[in-house]
Amino acid sequence: METTAQIVDRLKARFPGASIALVPNPSPAAQESILVDAAHGAEIAAFLRDDATLALDYCSNATGVDWLDREVPVVTKETVKAEDGTEKVVETKSTRKEPGYLEAVYHLFSMRRKHGPVVLRMRTADRDANAVLPSLTPVWRSCEFQEREIFDLYGITFTDHPDLRRILMWDELQTHPMRKDYVEPDDFEWEPTPHDEVLVKAKAHYPVAPSPEGQP
Repeated sequence: METTAQIVDRLKARFPGASIALVPNPSPAAQESILVDAAHGAEIAAFLRDDATLALDYCSNATGVDWLDREVPVVTKETVKAEDGTEKVVETKSTRKEPGYLEAVYHLFSMRRKHGPVVLRMRTADRDANAVLPSLTPVWRSCEFQEREIFDLYGITFTDHPDLRRILMWDELQTHPMRKDYVEPDDFEWEPTPHDEVLVKAKAHYPVAPSPEGQP
């Protein structure tokens, strides 16, 4: 099978207007991935499936990733002239806020060619109103339930999904439990069989028994 870098080069040649990048992986697994822009995501996915050499006809797994807003250090350098006429370089350190985003990550294999995985990524514009990506279910049918899980737990809306609705949580829930800033509701008084850490939280809701008469 071609290397991930070779696949990226072919995709860039095939889709010159798309944003396509190789994402390295510094972990021991060193499993690189391919990041594509949402506007061309479905078209690129269809190419990966239909290309005779790659033939990535099976998506084994799709999952979400939440990337929070972060502060990035910024160092600016300026040359200033002193009173004696000499010049020196002054460094100014500050930070820049980079907005967060959500990702959908797909692991692709070829059943026909017996190779893989190729890891494909798409990112949303932000974590709020623009948390939207194209569904890849029309390309790989196995994505249907897994994209529903991502929608349910991370809050990514997949356009052109055939049946986009919550699959684990109830419809009225306004939050997404797999987001990193998710706040767990304090409703443990309804826990029917509390144990371990859940029991500790549930006890905070138990009524306090009145003390015997005469006891403090």
